[in-house]
Amino acid sequence: MFHGMMTIYKEAGYTSSDVVARLRGILHMRKIGHTGTLDPDAEGVLPVCLGIGTKLCELIADRDKEYVAVMRLGTVTDTQDMSGEVLAQISDEEVRRLATEEALSDAVSSFRGVIKQVPPMYSAVKINGKRLYELARQGKTVERKEREVTIHELEIQEVVLPLVTMRVRCSKGTYIRTLCQDIGEKLGTGAAMEHLLRTRVGQFDLDHAITLDEAEAIMKSDTPERIMSYISPVDSFFSDAPAALVKDEALRYLRNGNVVKRRYTDLPVLAHEGPVRMYDRNGKFYALYSYDPRKDELRGVKMFLTNET
Repeated sequence: MFHGMMTIYKEAGYTSSDVVARLRGILHMRKIGHTGTLDPDAEGVLPVCLGIGTKLCELIADRDKEYVAVMRLGTVTDTQDMSGEVLAQISDEEVRRLATEEALSDAVSSFRGVIKQVPPMYSAVKINGKRLYELARQGKTVERKEREVTIHELEIQEVVLPLVTMRVRCSKGTYIRTLCQDIGEKLGTGAAMEHLLRTRVGQFDLDHAITLDEAEAIMKSDTPERIMSYISPVDSFFSDAPAALVKDEALRYLRNGNVVKRRYTDLPVLAHEGPVRMYDRNGKFYALYSYDPRKDELRGVKMFLTNET
C-alpha cells in the first residue's frame, strides 16, 4: 500500500470520484480520497491522498486555490457554464459596446477581496441532506444563503471578445462559474464560464501533476516503482513545522498519542505554541503534535502512524 499524496491532472469528462475510482484500480488499493470536487468539464490539479495520507484530505481542501478561467461574455446559462441551457444572450456587437477596456477593468476590480457568493444550483452543496445538483436536475430551485469567500488575486490575462481569460487565486469554497456570471452581471452583458483550468491547490501544482493514463503506464511497466517519484510523503505537507526526534524511552507515549514532555525530544524551547512533526530516531514520521510553551510539552493533533515497518 502507498501512503502520501499525489497530484493528478484531472482531464475533462472525469468527476473527482471517477478519478479516485480509476486510481484505485491503477494502484491496486482501496484507501484513496480526493480533496474536494472539481467540475467534470474542468481540468487541472486534483490532489489525492493515499493510505494514511487520507487523513490530510480535509486539510488540503482548506488551502487556497489558483485557476485560469475563460469567461464568455454575452451568454447566461442555467449552470453558469457553457454546458448548460442558454437563458439569455446578446450579440457580440452589444458585448463590445458594453465591455470596454475601462468597464471590464472596473468590473473585475470590484470582485477582489472578500466577496459574497450564492452557491449555484448545479453544485455539490447539500441543503436538507440533498445535493443541489440533484434538485436542479429535477427542475427544482431552492433558496441558498450567501457565503463569504476571498479573491486574493484576480487579473485579466487576455481579452478577445466575447472571451476574457482571467487568473484567479482564491479561498476554498469559491465558485469560479459564479464569479464569471457575477462579473457579467456587473458589466450588463451576462457571462458564463467557457473553460476552467485549476493550476494550484496549496503546494500542489501543474508542474508535479500526472495524468491517470501516465500513472497507469508506469504501473504496467517493468519499473512500477517509478510511481514513487510522484507520491509525496505525508510529513512533507507539514514541512513548515519544526521537527522533533523523540527518544526511545518516550516512544510508548508517542505511539499512543499521549503527551510527550519536550525533554524527551531534541526540540529546542520554542517561544510560541505551534505544530511540530514527531519522528523516532530512525526518521519514521508518527504524528503532528502541538507545542505548549507554558507546560513545555507536546500534545497530539493528528496521528499518522501505520502498522507497516
